[in-house]
Amino acid sequence: MKYVKIEVFVPEKNVKDIISNVNEYLKDNNYDYVYSSTKVLGHFRPLDGADPYLGSVGKVEEVDEVKLEFRVKSKDAKEVYQIIKREHPYEVPIINVIELVDLD
Repeated sequence: MKYVKIEVFVPEKNVKDIISNVNEYLKDNNYDYVYSSTKVLGHFRPLDGADPYLGSVGKVEEVDEVKLEFRVKSKDAKEVYQIIKREHPYEVPIINVIELVDLD
């Protein structure tokens, strides 16, 4: 079975919404809600033309965020990506999709 790792940075208050919406794809054997989270401090500056969820155009922002990491089947990666984009509050969310090596 081929898998990818997905990493996404979200404001702390949005973690439960995103995880509950992708949980269907986080199942692993007899477990669900299989993911990891790490608190991080995100930085960004909205430029002219941006419509930021947080912060102001032209001002560097620091936001308490959570880095979510989880593994999904490769065949489900696009669907999970679309769910995250739909549920994420940021105009341009950081969503990393990383191919994993199958050692079996």
